[in-house]
Formats: sequence, C-alpha cells, structure tokens
Amino acid sequence: MLLAVDVGNTHMVLGLFKDTSLICDWHIQTSRNSTSDELAARLYGLFQLKNRSFDDVSGVIIGSVVPPLESTWIRLSEKYLHCSPLLVSQNMDTGMDIVIDNPQEVGADRIINSVAAYSRYQRELIIVDFGTAITLDCVSARGEYIGGSIAPGLGISFDALISRTAKLPRIDISTPPEHPIGTNTETALKSGLLYGFGGLVEGLVNRICQQFLPAVPKVIATGGMAEVIAPYAPSIEKVEPMLTLEGLRILYERNC
Repeated sequence: MLLAVDVGNTHMVLGLFKDTSLICDWHIQTSRNSTSDELAARLYGLFQLKNRSFDDVSGVIIGSVVPPLESTWIRLSEKYLHCSPLLVSQNMDTGMDIVIDNPQEVGADRIINSVAAYSRYQRELIIVDFGTAITLDCVSARGEYIGGSIAPGLGISFDALISRTAKLPRIDISTPPEHPIGTNTETALKSGLLYGFGGLVEGLVNRICQQFLPAVPKVIATGGMAEVIAPYAPSIEKVEPMLTLEGLRILYERNC
C-alpha cells in the first residue's frame, strides 16, 4: 500500500491507498518540532485505529510546504516503514508544464492539486485551496500550470483579529449566520468571516476568469475550510476534499 503524506503549515493529511482506492485518511496538527520518533508513535496509533500495520506500507510519497519536516518524514519512512520515500519537487516528472516566471517558487501543494484536478477534469481550471493561506491555482486547457493568487486564510485572519482586539470573542463558525447583517457580536463576526471570505474568493475568481476568456474555467475547491466557505462563493462548482492525496498518488505512480 502507498502512504501519501501532505505536510501543510497547520495540518498534515495522511492517506493510505490500495492501488487507486483511498482506504484510510487522517488529519493531524502540524508541529514543526516533532521528531521522527514522535511522528512514528502518532502514526502507529492512527494505523492501529484502522487495524493497519506499518508492514502494510510498500511505498511513501511526501508533499511538504514545511521544509523542517521533510527530513523528519524521510527518517521516519526509512527507520519505521523501511521505504525510501519520494519527495515531491518541481524537478520530478509531474506531466505538467509550469509556465510561470520562476517554477522553483511554486509550492508543492499547488502543483499536486493542479495535477490531480487536471487528471480528473481535462480542461481549464481554477483550484481554490482553503488552507493556512487561500490559494487559487490556474491550469490551461493544455494542462499547463499558469499561475494564480495567494491570500491570507480564514484561520490566521481570525487569529490576528482576536489577538489585536480586546472584546471580540473566539466563536464557532460551523453554524452559519441567518443573515449578512449580524444583530450581535457573534453573528456579526460570522457574517464578516463567511460572507467576507466568500466574497474575497468570488472577486478573485471573477478577475481571473477575465484572463481565460473566451474559455470558462471550471472552479473547484479543496482544503480544510472548503466545505465551510464554499456555500458563500457561488462560483465554486465542486468541493474535492481529498484532491491533494489523489494528486500524491498520481505523482507516485508516474515517478515510481
């Protein structure tokens, strides 16, 4: 089985594939100071919950935007899983031309998502990833990565707001506001965050779509906050929560 590891700034998403089927997935918090032994202990516990063992793993692929954790996962893979992992980089065979000013600058997660999305839809795309940052990545009809945009994510924006204001409370945004006009502090915050970030995405998508004309790109979303914000961004046609893991599987098969 293939263990796919997506190391993000806030969370890590892990998936275990049997051939092309995702049979297990886990989300854990990213800790940049974790050692390979500590991560192995956490991973062992997660495997046990699904009645899996390290012996099930025959391959590992790692996509990371946190450089300190790349070597940690490599050591874990070699010591506990007895695999030499494949690390996603711009130098590997992605099957996708990266036609931006400096291809080395683009994050691994953005390429992984673009590869997975184009493999599935085979057309012009805008991929909105709701992570620590909100990224919009664009793929041409020929399957080229042509760039995108980056904005602050909902989580870090909310954290900054709370840390800089004395009276605003931390709230649960999983329940939506009934109306855009909040009638108390909680509903006003919910409105600002959900309608506000939905509007941010809508504005960026509309501007980006002007560059695609006369083509009309399909807009899909992924990432931890995608299902929360997507209802407030009508341009999003589909939420693909496992897009990054699927992209890792595709890249592993292409390179191994």
